[in-house]
Amino acid sequence: MQHQFPLSEDDIVMVKTSFSFDASVWQLFWWTLSGASAYLLPPGWEKDPALIVQAIHQENVTTAHFIPAMLNSFLDQAEMLALGDGTNLKRVFAGGEPLAPRTAARFASVLPQVSLIHGYGPTEATVDAAFYVLDPERDRDRLRIPIGKPVPGARLYVLDPHLAVQPSGVA
Repeated sequence: MQHQFPLSEDDIVMVKTSFSFDASVWQLFWWTLSGASAYLLPPGWEKDPALIVQAIHQENVTTAHFIPAMLNSFLDQAEMLALGDGTNLKRVFAGGEPLAPRTAARFASVLPQVSLIHGYGPTEATVDAAFYVLDPERDRDRLRIPIGKPVPGARLYVLDPHLAVQPSGVA
């Protein structure tokens, strides 16, 4: 994470994922390895998008993670509370389920100055194995958001039903 999306001592990572989920790994450790800070969302607030928006604004959070379903609810509140005006939020990671192009487009209109990163990784990879940084212009007409390129030190393989490696470009 630090190699691809460097945090500095000015960054604040929101920790809101239960410790029992793999996504909590980077929320718990990334900031410690980069000199950044963490904001631990109070218990129960992770279920209330309005409280999440409030915390992001009041605590100057720069980095957050959402599953796409919660990202839609977050965007409802962010739009209603005008979070885009004066937020310190720099990057939002979306993962855990497919990110719909409609959600990505809405994100770009509600929070145009914030980067949206689609993370892909099965639990067995212990968080994300690939990332795709969205670009509203390039991705405007996509039917699906790509899973992106592998993280440094990892490789991705597409296999057929018989577990044979497929050539580049084959689904």
